[in-house]
Amino acid sequence: MSAAIKEVKKITTNTLQRMKANGEKIAMLTAYDFSFAKIIDGADVDVILVGDSASNVMAGHETTLPITLEQMIYHASSVMRGINRCLVVVDLPFGSYQSNSEIALASAIRIMKETGAHAIKLEGGEEILDSVKRIISAGIPVMGHLGLTPQSIYKFGTYNVRAKEEDEANKLRNDTKLLQEAGCFAVVLEKIPAQLAKEVTESISIPTIGIGAGKHCDGQVLVMHDMLGINTEFKPRFLRQYLDLYEQSGKAVRKYIDDVKTGSFPNDNESY
Repeated sequence: MSAAIKEVKKITTNTLQRMKANGEKIAMLTAYDFSFAKIIDGADVDVILVGDSASNVMAGHETTLPITLEQMIYHASSVMRGINRCLVVVDLPFGSYQSNSEIALASAIRIMKETGAHAIKLEGGEEILDSVKRIISAGIPVMGHLGLTPQSIYKFGTYNVRAKEEDEANKLRNDTKLLQEAGCFAVVLEKIPAQLAKEVTESISIPTIGIGAGKHCDGQVLVMHDMLGINTEFKPRFLRQYLDLYEQSGKAVRKYIDDVKTGSFPNDNESY
């Protein structure tokens, strides 16, 4: 555990700021339920993101767009009951903040009041700046998200690397500074060139959290189902898989079925 946080009982946005200042990396993972949140928090992760990726890995949708605010509140509430130490950030889902800043604030307030979470995350830069400012002015911490923004997948038409061209790279540079000036405590940089992520990280005082953005970001985030090998269909270049739970779980289930079929489960010691 890093020197700056080893004595910290609760991770806060201020803790993350100190970690960046001290050059200590931030570890963030997604979680969507009580059981895995308890495991991840117990392993001393710094941040749990209750991501709208729940739409994909929990509900089986092709994109993140279908998940509702009510469903995000359900997942976030479940996660909060499983944690003691880490900072919990919740995605505002598609449609809950894009239309105007009043709806954005109402959505953020619902998440904070009904889940007990610590912060929210929004995708986008200048185009959602009014919503970001209004939410922060209400005392709600905001994490930004730039680069590949999955809620805009139909606009992009692809999950390819973003900001490779200079015009888009310049917009990302500008958006990052705008989010910092608006008061965001951190920003996720997704699937952009590593050199651009390095430049942006060094140009701002708030932490950057990378996913497919190289090693120079202040921290990294992965989807839990991807890094544990639960999801077998998604294997991008940036993913490091730490377990193969899909295969291991299948073996365990097949062994259970065999034990039931052969009559070896339950045995006398497993009976009353």
